[in-house]
Amino acid sequence: MEKLDYLKDLGIDGVWLSPIYPSPLADFTYDISNFRDIDPLFGSLEIFDDFVARAKELGIRVIMDYVPGYTSDQHEWFTKSVQKIDPYTDYYTWDDGKLDDDGNRLPPNGWQSIFGGAAWTFSEERKQWFFHQFTPKQPDLNWGNSELVEDMKLNDVMRFWLDKGIDGFRVDAVPVLFEGPLDNNDTLAPQNLPETYNAVKIMRTVADEKTEEYGETKVLMLEAYASVDQEMAYYGTSESPGGHFPFNFLFISDLNGTSTATDFSNVLNNYLEHISQADNRIPNWVSGSIDCSKININVAMIRGEGMHFLSLLLPGVAVTYNGEEIGMEDTMISWKECLDPQGLNAGPDNYLQYTRDIERTPIQWDDTKNAGFSDGNTTWLPVNSNYDELNVEIQNSAEKSHIKVYKNLIQLRKEATFKDGATEIAAITDNVLAFTRTLENHDTYVIVVNVGDETENINLKDTFSYLPDELTIAAVSVFSEHDIGMVHDTTSFEIQPNEAFNIVAVSLTPTSRLTESQLYP
Repeated sequence: MEKLDYLKDLGIDGVWLSPIYPSPLADFTYDISNFRDIDPLFGSLEIFDDFVARAKELGIRVIMDYVPGYTSDQHEWFTKSVQKIDPYTDYYTWDDGKLDDDGNRLPPNGWQSIFGGAAWTFSEERKQWFFHQFTPKQPDLNWGNSELVEDMKLNDVMRFWLDKGIDGFRVDAVPVLFEGPLDNNDTLAPQNLPETYNAVKIMRTVADEKTEEYGETKVLMLEAYASVDQEMAYYGTSESPGGHFPFNFLFISDLNGTSTATDFSNVLNNYLEHISQADNRIPNWVSGSIDCSKININVAMIRGEGMHFLSLLLPGVAVTYNGEEIGMEDTMISWKECLDPQGLNAGPDNYLQYTRDIERTPIQWDDTKNAGFSDGNTTWLPVNSNYDELNVEIQNSAEKSHIKVYKNLIQLRKEATFKDGATEIAAITDNVLAFTRTLENHDTYVIVVNVGDETENINLKDTFSYLPDELTIAAVSVFSEHDIGMVHDTTSFEIQPNEAFNIVAVSLTPTSRLTESQLYP
């Protein structure tokens, strides 16, 4: 609640909270023991109600994390399922397993957990194996069970929070809602099965029900690591809608520090071509997440705001992971400090390749104790040692900073051209990516990003012939040698790497318009 004014000042439209439900914390808060309460670590239902009310006063929409695929092993449903108390007996995926030649119990197959190790754990009380995509403390719910779905236990959870005034859900781990036949011999259980898309449509009916009841859209954002074709299927159709949008992780999954401008252009164009094939598909851009180290992306580009210029100025929804607005970096975590089960399962020699702790450290508010995040002696994960020089307070008072660039881009994206305009994307050179945003009777913009480590002199008019002879800079990255308001020649435009890559957005007078067929309206 204390930081809602900060979010308002950033200019964002909504905030998505990771799970804050009661949890034994086997996997942070993703092992949920009660879907309809707040963990005392974070507050109470009463404080949450005040939080939502204050957010609404500020025009900030509140999105909750919805975890439909599994619970904590301490959830009442699982306790009763172990005891075979109906209707919970088959609320989870159970199987008798096999016996070897010596009569030893074996799991039904060799599936491995996403976190490492076997995906099956034997219950001595029930004398059966239960399935878990993640830790044994997170047994998978059985969405194939008619009573689980028909009684809408999970959907009652959705209704509970929607009736509290939230604006929708980010749906966790959608591709693994179903695991398919147990005779599959793959290492991992299959993902993105047809049944999963139907389950999403069931969730959408609840969201639409509450949309109609309250007269405002209740949104479903889906976490779905999938191919572009699989991702498009999660939108459903106009007649049978799925999620409002599945997260687009292409910046994370398909691009990295070695990617060329052509790589970026190909990935972005392919995605938007798929989006344009149906009216109900809303594009979106995710540049970072709780599950992805910044090392996996182009770190220099993050520092130079390149990803912000792309995610905030391309068409659609932009999703910013907290700390990205100030250019926060990964925090090195020692083996002793590692808490992530995915990292712990990898062991002391390999944990850094798998732990998600390094991108989950506290946001850095100021240069006081614990970066202003907590007045405790320690924090759950350590604060990055660079907090005294990289924090919100310093950047808000600086003449140029990451956060000021971020705010500028947020204000730009509110312009009609960025809200409703067409998009054309091209690689100007091997290292320079550019795209235009155009809308009839409104300013035209061209965004230029250098993803290489060399200074480039480019001719924008060779690629975008409809541009005028001169360009006026509307936004620049923090380390840029250009300044807002500078006028440059369209046919000879220099963009430097400068350690952090320079990105220039230019506003054109409304005299020159894109007359040919516009791409990605």
